[in-house]
Amino acid sequence: MPKVVIKYIKDKRKEINEAWMRKMAEELPEFPNYRAPNQNLSNANDNFVDVIYTYLLNIENTDDVRDFIKKIMKLEVPINYLSIGLQVFRRVVMEVIKRSEKDPENLLELYEHTDRVVEPIFNQLIKDTTETWERTISIQKSELLELSAPLIPILDRISVMPLVGTIDTERAKLIMENLLQGVIDHHAEVVLIDITGVPVVDTMVAHHIIQASEAVRLVGSKCILVGIRPEIAQTIVNLGIELDQFPTKSSLQRGIEEALKITERKVITITEGNGKQ
Repeated sequence: MPKVVIKYIKDKRKEINEAWMRKMAEELPEFPNYRAPNQNLSNANDNFVDVIYTYLLNIENTDDVRDFIKKIMKLEVPINYLSIGLQVFRRVVMEVIKRSEKDPENLLELYEHTDRVVEPIFNQLIKDTTETWERTISIQKSELLELSAPLIPILDRISVMPLVGTIDTERAKLIMENLLQGVIDHHAEVVLIDITGVPVVDTMVAHHIIQASEAVRLVGSKCILVGIRPEIAQTIVNLGIELDQFPTKSSLQRGIEEALKITERKVITITEGNGKQ
């Protein structure tokens, strides 16, 4: 680490700190969430600059910035706040050096050294926050996928899988897994695949549904496709898609009625003693 720059930062800490605080306060409109008394920009600034000084004055290797970044990220402030904070800190340090150093050659060298101090921090910050976002998005995507293909038991031995949205290869794989596991877990004899919420049923989607139906059959259950809207039916016919392998119904209600027949049950109307139903 350029020791001369660190010495400037250490010797001029109060001056740097005041200038940094002042310039960061000017950024207040960019961070409206920090106007609240219990979580204001001033408190964030205090914590931020303390972490910076602790790092710069105690760590000798500028390549080893992970611990520093972890502490910075624990402040739970927006990434643009961290980015602006580092850039402002760099500019303030350069301004202090410029006022103190009169030799042009030394000044240029000190500028370069200042960049070497701040640049690895900035690069690591971007890298770590990007990785954190990617992990978070991946986890959220996985959780959403799991929620997007649930098998729900609605009656004894009868379950339904409501599908909403487009069906791609990745989601089709999850549908298959949830379907087979659900059939076993719920002891389902009949599974209703409800495509009411699927906007488009093309050849690929139909292929995935047929595969799912065949898989259900292989584990000893029966599959009924429900929720076939008129426009979907027309598309299926126009594309020449064969769905003869398993029953189809226009609505979930009709599908449940068919499932009850398959399981040798039916819905009956109970009449009260006064003749009312």
